[in-house]
Amino acid sequence: MEQLDGEATRDQAIRTIGADHVALREQVLAELRRRIIDGDYRQGERLTETRLADDFGVSRNPVREALRVVEAEGFVQILPRRGAVVATLDETAVRDLFAVREQLETLAAGLAAERATSEGIATLRRLIDDASKATEVEDFDRVAELNSAFHRAVIEVSENRWLHSISSAMYYHVHWVFRVGAAQRAPHSSEEHVRLVDAIEARDAAAATTAARLHVEAAAKAAFGQRPTA
Repeated sequence: MEQLDGEATRDQAIRTIGADHVALREQVLAELRRRIIDGDYRQGERLTETRLADDFGVSRNPVREALRVVEAEGFVQILPRRGAVVATLDETAVRDLFAVREQLETLAAGLAAERATSEGIATLRRLIDDASKATEVEDFDRVAELNSAFHRAVIEVSENRWLHSISSAMYYHVHWVFRVGAAQRAPHSSEEHVRLVDAIEARDAAAATTAARLHVEAAAKAAFGQRPTA
């Protein structure tokens, strides 16, 4: 019996070590994404494994794994003789992002108008209220987080698991683009979100689709207006 207990303890220890490793890797990945999105690491800035390991207080292994993920997600580029650098939000990438957003979000809005529950609508209203409060105190990092949370919530309310799967990585980039001009965009975005939720709550799929399309178009116009013209 003591032998079995000892084996169970060793198995538990092994599982815990593995779980801790995964948790550390995910923590480093989440923090690296956050620092890029919030502008702590600027576009074009070089990111060495050694520097990031020092910044995060970890070894280079979880940093290396995190860099592979953010490279695949498009936040980092690996350049000859420079290594990893923060990607630049070039015009083509941003246009492509908004083209995909329009297709996904208009579909999600129409489905949400057909499938939304009262709890789902309440969640959307709460996210809008939270974003308004964050705007009032000029906490634009929080506003950007809530903006992405709102759009993810619309996807959830649509109850389409394929939309959820396809859009998951996209909203990291939506967050990145929105954060660049959050101070100017936040009040208008909130008003557009209200119109979208009003249409969803009214079960008006056509109005919800239109509201989503106009919202994405306004966001795209704002994003390109914020870009330097050099």
